[in-house]
This record gives sequence, structure tokens and C-alpha cells, in this order.
Amino acid sequence: MTCDGKSESAATRRDVLKIAGALALGGGASPALVTPAEATPAEMQAAVASIVGEARINDGKVKVDIPPLVENGNTVPCAVAVNSPMTAADHVKAIHVFTEKNPQPYVISVALGPRAGLASISTRIRLRDSQTVLAVAEMSDGTFWSGRAAVIVTVSACLEDVL
Repeated sequence: MTCDGKSESAATRRDVLKIAGALALGGGASPALVTPAEATPAEMQAAVASIVGEARINDGKVKVDIPPLVENGNTVPCAVAVNSPMTAADHVKAIHVFTEKNPQPYVISVALGPRAGLASISTRIRLRDSQTVLAVAEMSDGTFWSGRAAVIVTVSACLEDVL
């Protein structure tokens, strides 16, 4: 017994973690297989349909600004701007961003209103592979407009364990 009343033979949490780490690094366990996880263009279309329903998506008014070639897919700058006066009668209600090969094609949705002043967003996204990024703007009159940009990714992001 130690002075705190615990048995000296009882394994501590730290000991268990050390053993688990040693096994994971090859001390008897098989190496983990990591394979890329990706959606299909059909899954992206289903994600888009979950937002727009049966509405027609018009091309134009939306500009997707993303580098055409990125070295690392983990932090890709992405900006979306929509041509809109942003008045009470005519404004962007939301901007939605989708990717065709990421494990989850629905990347982000941002709600806007006339008081936003500008219909633009800027963020960083993760990209699994070279693909097309689609942005859909939902307008106050119920219409949807879109823009897209192709991007080549040299080092993929979004790898998930499957085994």
C-alpha cells in the first residue's frame, strides 16, 4: 500500500495509455489502414436538393474565389460573393457551399439579410481531392443562383479510418 491508500500493483490510467500507445505503434497490433473517404457527385446533388428542393438553380450572380491549385487540402481559402443590392426587397437570404468529393458534401451555410451590406463570405475549407466547389445563393424572392470553381489539390485532406 502507498501512503494514499492505493495498491502498488494497480495500473494507473497513464500506464494503460502507455501500453495502448506501444501496441498501436507496432508492438503486436496490425497497422491501421487509412483510406480516403469521399462522397460522389450524386451525393452532392442530394445535398443540394435538400436545400433547394425542386427549385431551379440558375447559373450566374455567384462568384466562387478559390485558388485553382492548392498544395494542402487541409486549409483552402474560399470566398463567395453574390451580385445583389442587399435591399429589403432584393437581398441574399443564405449562401450554401458544397463539394463533390469530400466525405460530407455540405460544407457550410451562412444566413444573411439586407443589413449585412455585402453578400459575401470568406472562410477556409478542407478538400479531400481535386474537385469542383459549388456555391448556391438563396435569394429573398425564392430563386437560387450558383457559381462554381475547380480546384486541384496536391495533398489530400479528409482521410478517415475505415478498418
